[in-house]
Amino acid sequence: MKKFSDNTNGALLMVLSMAGYTLNDICMKIIMLQVPFFQAILMRGIGTVIILILIARWMGGLNFRMTGFDGFLVTLRALSEIGATYFFLSALVHMPIANVTAILQVLPLTVTLAAAVLFGDRLGWRRLLAIMIGFVGVMIIVRPGVDGFNVYAINALIAVGFITVRDLCS
Repeated sequence: MKKFSDNTNGALLMVLSMAGYTLNDICMKIIMLQVPFFQAILMRGIGTVIILILIARWMGGLNFRMTGFDGFLVTLRALSEIGATYFFLSALVHMPIANVTAILQVLPLTVTLAAAVLFGDRLGWRRLLAIMIGFVGVMIIVRPGVDGFNVYAINALIAVGFITVRDLCS
């Protein structure tokens, strides 16, 4: 059997993970049409925890020992994940998947900008320009104004904020 390069393995894993996210979004959108919102979140959470525990045990990465600051980061990350889940799924229920996904594409921009502001990461003018253009693109998608404005687009943007905090805690 031919072994793939690290780049190919990484690309394949990214494709599979993005397919998993999309499949999860589709399933949640369908489920939340018939199951109450918080019950659907609970079912998703239980399923996710079971899968993650099994994967972590299989990979030998299950470790609950933390230092004080790590405990703070884990707590902040968990709270951010709760906020992101609530706002993302509430947007997903009321908006087309394509719109919510398009808004979430701003995540690399927000994480990069937040890392520069909070951690002092250096950004050149080209990256700053790319970030600003990306934000303009998201505003075109969200269309803040009287026509076509959907309050759930704000929920998707709030989810972006929570996900940014979560990712910075990693």
